[in-house]
Amino acid sequence: MQSINSYISEHKQRFLDELIELLKIPSISADSAYKKDVLTTADAVKTSLEKAGCDHVEICKTEGYPIVYGEKIIDKNLPTVLVYGHYDVQPPDPLDLWNSPPFDPIIQKTDLHPEGAIFARGACDDKGQMYMHVKAMEYMTANNELPCNVKFMIEGEEEVGSVNLSTFVKNNHEKLKNDVILISDTGMIAPDVPSITTGLRGLSYVEVEVTGPNRDLHSGLYGGAVANPINVLTKMIASLHDENNHITIPGFYDKVENLSDAERAEMAKAPFSLEAYKKSLDINAVYGEAGYSTNERNSIRPTLDVNGIWGGYTGEGAKTVIASKAYAKISMRLVPHQEWEEITQLFKTHFESIAPKGVTVKVNPHHGGQGYVTPIDSIGYQAASKAYEATFGKTPIPQRSGGSIPIVSLFEEELKSKTILMGFGLDSDAIHSPNEHFGVWNYLKGIETIPWFYKHFTELSK
Repeated sequence: MQSINSYISEHKQRFLDELIELLKIPSISADSAYKKDVLTTADAVKTSLEKAGCDHVEICKTEGYPIVYGEKIIDKNLPTVLVYGHYDVQPPDPLDLWNSPPFDPIIQKTDLHPEGAIFARGACDDKGQMYMHVKAMEYMTANNELPCNVKFMIEGEEEVGSVNLSTFVKNNHEKLKNDVILISDTGMIAPDVPSITTGLRGLSYVEVEVTGPNRDLHSGLYGGAVANPINVLTKMIASLHDENNHITIPGFYDKVENLSDAERAEMAKAPFSLEAYKKSLDINAVYGEAGYSTNERNSIRPTLDVNGIWGGYTGEGAKTVIASKAYAKISMRLVPHQEWEEITQLFKTHFESIAPKGVTVKVNPHHGGQGYVTPIDSIGYQAASKAYEATFGKTPIPQRSGGSIPIVSLFEEELKSKTILMGFGLDSDAIHSPNEHFGVWNYLKGIETIPWFYKHFTELSK
């Protein structure tokens, strides 16, 4: 396994060039205008898995975008690792905030990435991290270092809620049978502080619509006499938090898990600089639920945030109207034991109930998923820890993430196996934001570390 470093050094430029070509394809699953590009990306992933050494690769059709499945079975008596990732990306908007075109990847040095970082939409989430597994597979097969069986399931709808993955998983138990699931769609604390994500928040995503008069009205002739949907919507949204930033939806906290003082004290041991955090975001103060630290607010506590709000006239100049309609998109990040469908219904019932007379309210659920916590005493976690120790020279810190990967709980329910989250991105990599990037060092470090997971998992499974 020690030859991995020389292999990476020899093929470094090719590894970068291949990822850059993949990043050039605008595989935006949320926008149907990019359907052809999403399908092109699926073909590219299929080709890359074939070249990496998979004996069987296929594009599995769904009601939406396809799932790329690949496998290399060397001995049915050996353990099987199922690698999950996604090839679709978030929309790049707002484009004017990018320092370079989102689908014209460039490598630039930064303070955190002195060896350079790849700037492009999808660089970290998740094309770059998914492709680490493809290149790790290439190394293991090319050097006869693959110690167990491997399967790949790479989907194209993660950024829109994995709409059709559930059906695929439920219908393919035997095809997807495995001993552990390996995902790199998370991050680590710092380049010199490796960590393994042990918890994810769930998600409930809704869109709300407030309708007032049957048409846009002159704000002088009608202002003050007719309910303004934009005014009403902002008041309704403001009422969803109290003065302590506690969510006011009845029943919202009924199933929230409250961690013990000991568990919270253990979390607090993770390196964290509040001043550096504020500086990186250019803010002068943090904000959130009273009684909790910043790292607790964004990991073990549920949240409710407006992701977008619009209505009326937003073009250049003035147009004095009372809009007929106002809209908002709202996401709620949930903690383990909160059922996302139940939370969605609680939100719908409450939001409709607080609507004043003069408007009608419609709540349209989009998608969601359950939170997840993985035990740190499992063979999978121990193998991941040993892998980081081999390449970083130190034991990784277990940490809970504020993000959501809804399909993780689905995997455990349907496939009865645990998921290990080995992420190599950083919080500062601007995923879902303009100027998303992924460090060259991080990318190559992932390729170096992943084969060690296979080695230790196979050994520990004996």
